[in-house]
Amino acid sequence: MLTVGLTGGIGAGKSEVSRLLVEHGAVLIDSDRIAREVVAPGTPGLAAVVDVFGPDVLAADGGLDRPRLGSIVFADPEKLAVLNSIVHPLVRDRSRELESAVPEDAVVVHDVPLLTENGLAPLYDVVIVVDASPGTQLDRLVRLRGMTEEDARARMAAQATREQRREIADIVIDNDVPLDALRKRVADVWDDLARRARQGSAGAE
Repeated sequence: MLTVGLTGGIGAGKSEVSRLLVEHGAVLIDSDRIAREVVAPGTPGLAAVVDVFGPDVLAADGGLDRPRLGSIVFADPEKLAVLNSIVHPLVRDRSRELESAVPEDAVVVHDVPLLTENGLAPLYDVVIVVDASPGTQLDRLVRLRGMTEEDARARMAAQATREQRREIADIVIDNDVPLDALRKRVADVWDDLARRARQGSAGAE
């Protein structure tokens, strides 16, 4: 098994890269999706979040009001750290459970937005960083996700810098490019990952 940590700044296009890798045959473990699961209604994770941040972070249906919670934690690094201390251990345990169920020869891509910030690079055989300029990130967040420029800049500022992400990368995928160019780059990266996985499987025999 080859474990890959995939990360990138918000709006860099990491989700598109993960989708393309899955098309090539990767097994995807999406930390964002798991993070939603572990704070779903009725879970101990949601109860812990409400205990710390209060019932105001609940929506009318009893689920987590993500925009409300986001407006609280992304403006306050200490509160963000508290939230992460609740959610991240739950995500880590669920990710390990999912990884244990995949075939031994698989390329397992862990989509981890805060891989850099949380010092997780050593957990993976390969770290891929999807890179885009701050201007591209801002444009995508405002134009495609409907964020205000102020909110978008706050989210970007709460993450690691572009330079910090690139420092931990084994592979950088430039996503300031047209989709066709991105597809070609991801195909080349996949060939590299598949080769590493075959070598690892052969070495384990």
